[in-house]
Amino acid sequence: MSKHEDIIKYILSLEVGTKISVRSIASDLGVSDGTAYRAIKDSDALGIVTTIPRVGTVRIEKVEKKNIEMLTYGEVINIVDGTLLGGKDGVYKTLHRFVIGAMTIDAMEKYLIADCLLIVGNREEAQELALMNHCGVLITGGFTCSDKIKKLANERCLPIISTTYDTFTVASMINKAISENLIKKDIVLVEDILWWMKTES
Repeated sequence: MSKHEDIIKYILSLEVGTKISVRSIASDLGVSDGTAYRAIKDSDALGIVTTIPRVGTVRIEKVEKKNIEMLTYGEVINIVDGTLLGGKDGVYKTLHRFVIGAMTIDAMEKYLIADCLLIVGNREEAQELALMNHCGVLITGGFTCSDKIKKLANERCLPIISTTYDTFTVASMINKAISENLIKKDIVLVEDILWWMKTES
């Protein structure tokens, strides 16, 4: 095992909340400051340490990676300051697409595929169509939905969310959240490279 790997293993053994520094790691493990620095930077990329302003670098619980190109219904609720009206058992589900319901019902149907979110106003027929096509619904403009729609959402475990924002603002907020996540994804982690090397060999 290399010195670099030894340092990461050592950092993993520390209690969550333990402060670490280049100097302390170098001193404790008898390595150069440069080796300690690189291992701490890699530990940050691996999600086992973080640097907090005016506190320093601290050991944290490992941050689990996920596919950040997609959002869950629960994350959408947070992004748009939404209220869950029904379908709470589906908030963990991942979305693959967003559809703005500014079209006729006939035109809308071809865009509604499973695991997409229909962003629409106070149009019950469109809300029902989305649920019947395995899609969640985000109702804009502060509108709510009927008991019939809530019941259908609960039966199908598909969230119905209400937000006070208008459709354009909601689309912008979701797009910004996805863009920020995609920018983060561009930072290649050491574990991504190691995984790629294993799959290629």
